[in-house]
Amino acid sequence: MDLLNNYGSSDEEDSNTIAITKQNSKININTAPDTGFDEHTSGTLYTAPTATELTVNVTYDDMNRPFLGPENPFSQRQLAIQNVINGHVEQQAISEMDFRTQYRTFETYGYARDPSLNTTSNLAGQTGEGLMGTGYVGDLKTATELGGVTIHDRIGRNLRRNKDARQKRNKKGQLEQVDGPDAYMGPWAGYEDDNVGIATGVDEEQTEEEKTTENTTKATTFSVKNIASETHTETTIFHGDSERDYLGRTYMAVPQDVDVNLFGEAGSQECFVPKKLIHTWEGHDRGVSSIKFFPKSAHLLLSAGMDNQIKVWDVYHDRNLLRSYLGHSKAVRDIAFNNDGTKFLSASYDRNVKLWDTETGQCIRTFSTGRLPYCCTFNPDEDKQNIFLAGYSDKKIVQFDINSGEITQEYDQHLGAVNTITFVDDNRRFVTTSDDKTMRAWEFDIPVVIKYIAEPDMYAIPAVTLSPNKKWLACQSLDNQILIYGARDKFRLNRKKRFAGHLIAGYACKPGFSPDGRFVSSGDSNGNVWFWDWKSCKILKKLKAHEKVVTCTEWHPHETSKVATSSWDGLIKYWD
Repeated sequence: MDLLNNYGSSDEEDSNTIAITKQNSKININTAPDTGFDEHTSGTLYTAPTATELTVNVTYDDMNRPFLGPENPFSQRQLAIQNVINGHVEQQAISEMDFRTQYRTFETYGYARDPSLNTTSNLAGQTGEGLMGTGYVGDLKTATELGGVTIHDRIGRNLRRNKDARQKRNKKGQLEQVDGPDAYMGPWAGYEDDNVGIATGVDEEQTEEEKTTENTTKATTFSVKNIASETHTETTIFHGDSERDYLGRTYMAVPQDVDVNLFGEAGSQECFVPKKLIHTWEGHDRGVSSIKFFPKSAHLLLSAGMDNQIKVWDVYHDRNLLRSYLGHSKAVRDIAFNNDGTKFLSASYDRNVKLWDTETGQCIRTFSTGRLPYCCTFNPDEDKQNIFLAGYSDKKIVQFDINSGEITQEYDQHLGAVNTITFVDDNRRFVTTSDDKTMRAWEFDIPVVIKYIAEPDMYAIPAVTLSPNKKWLACQSLDNQILIYGARDKFRLNRKKRFAGHLIAGYACKPGFSPDGRFVSSGDSNGNVWFWDWKSCKILKKLKAHEKVVTCTEWHPHETSKVATSSWDGLIKYWD
């Protein structure tokens, strides 16, 4: 073409020369450039943009290659219908009933229809899903014989898998026979091939080994009733200089070199409202959930902490920490002494109730039902010191015998977790409160409610204290008031006695009584301690005691105005 363009006469030589120079100055454009197609096709698998199934394994780079031409570095190329990074996911709406039907059909007959198929036709109408496009999975031969029926469809007797089951059924036996081959079995008669009660695959050597292992583990296995266990993971730490003095007495001995008669009767002296702080016990890393004075003498103070530890403190002399009891893996919620103080119980969030020796720190037994124990208490009777009750989160009050470790009784009437257990009426009865906003009274060892207290305006009662004269129950209600119920036969609400003004909603702040019964005390959620007059129900004093919730206020039974308070700030304070 260039030769033809240059062909002309001599007259046109000058003009052609100009045209050639202009033509040579133009840019040559290649309309079919090299895109590197040969490089991409070598060993590369390509997929159609609209493909929903992959028959071979394709690498991630091949799936995300550009369709045509060079790759655009400013755009993220994906498949046309790609909605996730590595492909396409379809959403299917499957009926729950249809899925259950096909699941039971597969378990019974060995095949099932794809529940995502929106059709109810038989095998002939299924295309495109399942095995070989039949729409069914599993045993296709059985599906063809039965016509694709489901578990809800009726089929002929000859096609049923259990058609011979009635012939294999054992005889019901004779009604008057109790033992022997003709013993009455009734509807519990088994089948010939069910092998119920027949040992299979066990040799004589294996049976001998099992017998030896049973004998070795017999001491550590427990029945349903005998659930107590002796554990050896508990430890104790004595923090004093020596466990015994020059006379061989431990800290359990009641001190006689103090100005107070610790052997006297509690409440014999006139009490007053405390005014100042005289001591602070520090030792718990977290909050203190409960404190209890040593029975009768009150020369020791036991505390349960949320740092999984239980500690006993000296109330007189140096007021030091005497012993720590370690064994719980979670926070301790409640503690309870027996009558003489030689043993105490601890209920923890690790689902265990442990029995401890106060003097040596040894854990005697561990009791557990698998539920959370919220409270525990001994039976105050002298002849029943081996019995204690524990309230659990599964709405039950369980009665244990510490000698045998067995559950001797269960009281199951509450509809919520049991918060408190309080013995009343000469220990013949006990009162329980629960999260179900009710109060119930029981006869001891009889699991029948004798008094049911529930009002529409009642709130849950997380803490209860018995008055010193054993006539009244101070119940901390979650509507920020302390209600007074009678502790005798009728358990009536005393509407003339109502102590309010404090804020405790959501917390189990245990109320307290002065030993002479003249004052009522309680902590609140702001760290204050409130004191009311019993007769007039008037607020006498509000004391800023702690920085966090005050959980307990315990009056010393032989002092005139000394009160111990515990709080979530980890401190125990002694007021006078």
